[in-house]
Amino acid sequence: MSAASLLPKFSPYTELDRTTWARLASEIQVPLTQEEIEDLRGLGETMNVEEVRQVYLPLSRLLNLYVNATSSLNHMTNDFLGVSQRRVPFIIGVAGSVAAGKSTTARILQALLRRWPSTPRVQLVTTDGFLYPNAELERRGIMDRKGFPESYNRRALLRFVSEIKSGAPVVTAPKYSHLYYDILPDECIEVTAPDVLIVEGLNVLAPAKTGANDKAALSLSDFFDFSIYVDARTSDIERWYIERFLSLRDSAFQNPHSHFNKYADLDDDTAKDLAHSIWKSINEPNLIENVRPTRGRATLILSKSADHTISRVLLRKN
Repeated sequence: MSAASLLPKFSPYTELDRTTWARLASEIQVPLTQEEIEDLRGLGETMNVEEVRQVYLPLSRLLNLYVNATSSLNHMTNDFLGVSQRRVPFIIGVAGSVAAGKSTTARILQALLRRWPSTPRVQLVTTDGFLYPNAELERRGIMDRKGFPESYNRRALLRFVSEIKSGAPVVTAPKYSHLYYDILPDECIEVTAPDVLIVEGLNVLAPAKTGANDKAALSLSDFFDFSIYVDARTSDIERWYIERFLSLRDSAFQNPHSHFNKYADLDDDTAKDLAHSIWKSINEPNLIENVRPTRGRATLILSKSADHTISRVLLRKN
């Protein structure tokens, strides 16, 4: 049975295979070189000029249309109200599992959107910066659930995107270090009134939690103008995760300051067993319980094949 046949007869998504999707930007030149793409892609991922041309260039064009349409609607609304308000950033959410390639997707889109005349200022923020510091995770007894929804300072994250959407000229976000595997207490990221803000993270499409007396709270996605979910089979993502873990032994793990330096000299079998254990105990449960259930909330789903290339695109019907 094909993946397409698993979709309900009346799906909220329009499904396009890669060939059909690629035709949507067939006359647009790729503004990125292979060298630039290699700098943007994640470890172990398949990403080249052809992948960008066939998948990400049409997506950047679609996003450009959304941005311009939203800007036009804002202008008309201001005229109707008789007010003059500055343009607020168009916010894009990018979600998906650990090792699925959402970070590469976000970086590629940032680079492409910057090339469109109407969106020269595009900034990218990951939700890693809103993880509680390791000391706080330890205090709460949830260090082994880092990356699960409860490990994030949800209130701070909501306040951050709310200020962005309110048109604040400068908004700061905490900075996370993958080297130290912790928040950098004396550093922050400044978001300075961009045309587009991309927010990338595991749980960015999670629904709102109910508050006291069952009153509905806000969700992060309430502030998004467009959202993307990077999807793949669980078995493929697990393999990508283990392959990435093995590769990191020869790169990031070699840094003596790395939180994972203790794994740098593991032999292949030991490293594979450890990566498999981490995947099964942390990343797979988080994917199944929290991340994948949000897929149907996305505006667009990028469906990957076993080799990391995009095979299908599903766009929510308006």
